[in-house]
Amino acid sequence: MNSKIDLMKYVADKEDIDPESFIIADYVYSGRENWIKLGAKIAAEQSTGTWVEVAGERDIVERHGARVFDGDFNGRQGKLRIAFPVENLNPRDGIPMLLSTIAGNLFGMKVVEKIRLEDVHIPNSYMKAFNGPKYGIEGLRKIIGSEGRPHIGTIIKPDVGLPPDVFAEYCYEAAIGGVDFIKDDELLGDPAHSPRFERLNRVMEALDRVREETGRTVLYALNITTRMSKIVEVAEKAKEEGANCVMINAVTLGLSSIRAVSETVDIPIHVHRDMHAAFTRDKSHGISMLVLAKLIRLVGGDQLHTGAVGKMQGNVKEIQEINHFLRSEWYGLKTTMPVASGGIHPSLVPANLDAFGIDIVLQAGGGIMAHPMGIRAGARAMVQAMEASLKGISLREYAKNHEELKVALNTFG
Repeated sequence: MNSKIDLMKYVADKEDIDPESFIIADYVYSGRENWIKLGAKIAAEQSTGTWVEVAGERDIVERHGARVFDGDFNGRQGKLRIAFPVENLNPRDGIPMLLSTIAGNLFGMKVVEKIRLEDVHIPNSYMKAFNGPKYGIEGLRKIIGSEGRPHIGTIIKPDVGLPPDVFAEYCYEAAIGGVDFIKDDELLGDPAHSPRFERLNRVMEALDRVREETGRTVLYALNITTRMSKIVEVAEKAKEEGANCVMINAVTLGLSSIRAVSETVDIPIHVHRDMHAAFTRDKSHGISMLVLAKLIRLVGGDQLHTGAVGKMQGNVKEIQEINHFLRSEWYGLKTTMPVASGGIHPSLVPANLDAFGIDIVLQAGGGIMAHPMGIRAGARAMVQAMEASLKGISLREYAKNHEELKVALNTFG
């Protein structure tokens, strides 16, 4: 019995893979193994096998063994596709067990130098256990009352250190200036200098003033990131205290936190992806942002940071692919609204709209907060840049009659 496993048991022909019976994962890798041999070793490791044959293995491989069924290899780099039986997973266990299967021990195997999970294809038999976003793009537009335009958002800066009354006044100025969406920075949770619910109460009072004065509803994403055992409790309290949106740092907390809140509390969920680049940035190792986006939509994220033409590293083509997925039909689930954020200011509005379209949040932190004429003017400058872009007018031309935009262009570039 103490013999090496038969790797060919973990190899299949394409026509033998029923897409409804398997979760299919696509990988790229570098190393010395051809795709069939490496794929079989990964398929065994991530399903029924180990490094030697064990008692009972032969009897269950046919039903429960993963299968490598496609790929290529040029001597140093390769691609491979592996099909994992849906039967091995209970959808109620959610993302943790799914990731353990398609992105688990394989990253540490000696037979591969680098490997990256590029994409995952999930069948309806697994998907039907998930509800997806509660609101999606249409629901968010209905709350805000927008159509045919992007949403303008902001992050209150400085990131941390502001007391609740000052923070709320900044929110009022941004909202009265025209933003649709305001969020906490991902670094701002529940510190002593700005208790979470005191901050929430002050901000919602400020936004109530905006609604009374303008008739506009502005969303405020309160950062509810906390330990997993408390996330639903904090979300429920936020809703009770008047929150109209919450934010979760989903990578650091865990993607299941989104599902827990979405299935329990009726409130839009803004998803921040901080720490994602630890495993998405290296194009030869880790997990792609597309996979992360698919999982976040699956568990209920209504908005998701996906990248921008701005200060953060990112490939426009890759961002476009992710945004297209988030807005497209996917087993009847609602869409997720992409968020372009990171170094955005009025001068970058045309480039971001050209690249990503109007079903997006254009989110500027310093690009609004640092406006020389003040936060209100900074918000107006972003709105004016959006107006000019939608009308097909150059920003410099539009700025001749809009002082806030003119000052922003001269300040930020």
